[in-house]
This record gives sequence, structure tokens and C-alpha cells, in this order.
Amino acid sequence: MTNLGPVPSTGSPLVASGLTKVYGTDHTATHALAGVSLTVSPGESVAIMGPSGSGKTTLLHCLAGIIKPTSGAVSWRGEDLTTLSEGRRTALRRQDFGFVFQSGQLLPELPAVENAALPLMLAGVSRTEATQVAARWLAHLGLAGMEQRRPGELSGGQAQRVAIARALVGSPGVVFADEPTGALDQATGAEVLSVLTGAVQASGAALVVVTHDAGVARYCSRTVTMRDGRVSGEFFAGSPAQQAPAQTHVPDAATRAAMAAHPANGVPSAAQAATTREATR
Repeated sequence: MTNLGPVPSTGSPLVASGLTKVYGTDHTATHALAGVSLTVSPGESVAIMGPSGSGKTTLLHCLAGIIKPTSGAVSWRGEDLTTLSEGRRTALRRQDFGFVFQSGQLLPELPAVENAALPLMLAGVSRTEATQVAARWLAHLGLAGMEQRRPGELSGGQAQRVAIARALVGSPGVVFADEPTGALDQATGAEVLSVLTGAVQASGAALVVVTHDAGVARYCSRTVTMRDGRVSGEFFAGSPAQQAPAQTHVPDAATRAAMAAHPANGVPSAAQAATTREATR
């Protein structure tokens, strides 16, 4: 039986190696990713930050097995997602991953408890058990008494809490959030981020958040910045400043924003600085 509460870490990192993604061919080709490598450790929260067109959402889609990269590998629990069939990747997303999107993407005809229970029911769990688990998650997220409300009867922040419950009911190993507060006002967004990061941490899952907002990235333990399909910087929250040579380049906008978000760690390592210089050529 599925229960609400912390779960042991899977011990398996999510590892991307040398990812490229090219749309189109020849002179019309667009290089959305240009050799991205990234490891997300169990229980870690990572913000992938960058401006529009930097490749951050494409990277999330590759990490989650939504799309296949042109080259490179994504390793999760001993499997390379890039070699799996569409059916196997669909099953993996349903069983191992959770998703929170900007608009929530709730089904308007279903009450909150059934929206949250959908991943379990799709996995074959009985409706009774699935809605019981979903109801516990809704209560845990502050929505007790709202189980039968439909999305149109919920505020934006309440709807995102339902989406968070839906992402967590199946005890995923990784939760992916794509601009989870993009449709919310600042105060509601901060509230939802606090709920999201706290709930994911309590579940034992890792969290990957895509954002263009340094205020959102501040809620994560690590921020990876992107520019032109490449990683341009990496910053950590709550740890001593890295001992590294001073930067000799002008950081891009995403990197400057991340430095502001994590001021104690705004100096990238020498390797990271070299990556940034290469990305800005």
C-alpha cells in the first residue's frame, strides 16, 4: 500500500552525459543543447536557470525522458533513457517521475482529489486506495476540505498545490517542475515554492526546477545556469564561497542573476569559468 510520508532515498542519481539536441537540418538547424552534462543526486534540489532560448526546458524534457536527445545519454536506475522505447519511457515517467507545470494542467472536470490520484489510478491502483493517498497529500499540503473542488473552484495557488500532490502521490525518485510559479503573483508564488520544496524534501525525492527567475532558484540547493544550449555557471546555496580565481569574463544575465540569488557562492570554479567563456564566444 502506498503511504504518505518520507521514503528512503533510491541511492540512484540522474546523470546526463554530453547531451545535444538539434532541431532541423543543414542551414536551418537549431542547436538547443550543445554538450550538456549534469548529475542530480538523490534528494537534491537543482534549479536550471536561463533566459528564453537557453535550452533549459529542452534539458528538462531530455532528463525526464519526454524527448530523446540527438546524442548523449541519460542514466537513471541502471537504464539509459535514450535507448528505451516510447512505451517504456512513458511507463518510467508514470512510475519514477513526478511533474509540476506552470499552469498545473489539471483536468477541469475532475475534483481535486481525483486529479491528484490520477498517476496512481493509471498505474493500476484501485480508485479507493488512490483517492485515499491523494486525500492525505492534499491535507498535508493545506487543502483539507477541498478534495471535491474542481480546478475552476480553486485559486491559482491552491491549484498548484493539487498539482504538487499529483506529482508526489506515486513516491517518485525525481520531481520536475517547469516554471511552477510563472502564472502566480509574487506572494502566492513564494508560498507555492515553499510548499513544493518542503514536500519534495520530505518525500525523499530529488527536485529539478526550470526557471528564468533568480528568486525561484534561491529555494534550491544548487543553481545551474544555461546560455546558448550550454552550462554557463553553477552555484550552491548555504555553503562557503568557493576558493577560485577571480572571474575574468563578464557573466551573462542568467549567471549574474544566479550570483545575486546565492551571493555567498557567486564565484564559479576555474572549470566553470572556462565553460562560461566558451558559451559566450
